[in-house]
Amino acid sequence: MNEPNFNYDRESDTLYVSFEPNVKATGIALNDHILLRIDKAKRKAVGLTFFDYSILTQQTNIGPRSFPLTGLNDLSDALRDMVVDILQRSPIKEILPLSAYTPSAIEMIPITSLMLHRKH
Repeated sequence: MNEPNFNYDRESDTLYVSFEPNVKATGIALNDHILLRIDKAKRKAVGLTFFDYSILTQQTNIGPRSFPLTGLNDLSDALRDMVVDILQRSPIKEILPLSAYTPSAIEMIPITSLMLHRKH
């Protein structure tokens, strides 16, 4: 896999990250701010798009922001399993590490934090 290509559009405050340029991809909205692009046939990440990037990278007084992956709820079981598998592998896991928020003993909400510094 090639080194990721980063392209930041200041006007729209959007960061595009491409792992596999010029590959047909399916977009999966992980939430309102994060779009994962995947090659379903090869079961791998093609790219990521971060909307409102400056907000995603703002630190709080107690650490980095975390974001629920609410878009996973809208996927079929098979597609959700594929997406979670892709999220847990390189190169995605270095940029969007997964964790879980557990508000109760029976509820688990997948969350992530953006592990990129605002240098793009």
